[in-house]
Amino acid sequence: LNKPRGVVTTASDEHGRATVYEVLRDSGLPWIGPVGRLDLASEGLLLLSNDTLWSSGITDPSTAIDKHYHVQIDRLPTEELLNALIRGVDERGEQLAAKSVVELRRGQRNAWMEVVIDEGRNRQIRRLLAAFDVNVLRLLRVAIGPLALGDLPRGAWRHLQEDEVAALRAGAMKSA
Repeated sequence: LNKPRGVVTTASDEHGRATVYEVLRDSGLPWIGPVGRLDLASEGLLLLSNDTLWSSGITDPSTAIDKHYHVQIDRLPTEELLNALIRGVDERGEQLAAKSVVELRRGQRNAWMEVVIDEGRNRQIRRLLAAFDVNVLRLLRVAIGPLALGDLPRGAWRHLQEDEVAALRAGAMKSA
């Protein structure tokens, strides 16, 4: 699913916000659950499955499958900032760091970076950037392991191909 911004990754929301299940309402799919999460303000690639063993292999921290994000920030990054994000920071006793960070493009006041993480901690990229007083303007997950979001329109979904399922499974097994 290409999860739109403003949609929560849950079955129901006590605040009445739209959920990923509402996006999938007329899909005819059997029960499926999210494989990991994207917060309300984040968008992009979200896997859903009814295979809990496969799902846990993707989300298990020991598998360390790379997750690629395009992140728009409120400033122009320096080489020092990019290196600091990779070195990481201790945030309330939790070590937060990116596996890699590269600048994709810059405007006059903000820039886009690709941030790769191999964990899925709660709001990890937002918290990491906030530790360096950097605000996230947009956060878009563009790939999980070998699976790229590609040109799937926002709010659209598709079935994974058998080779994609196998590649994600292989990536989870290789990392474990």
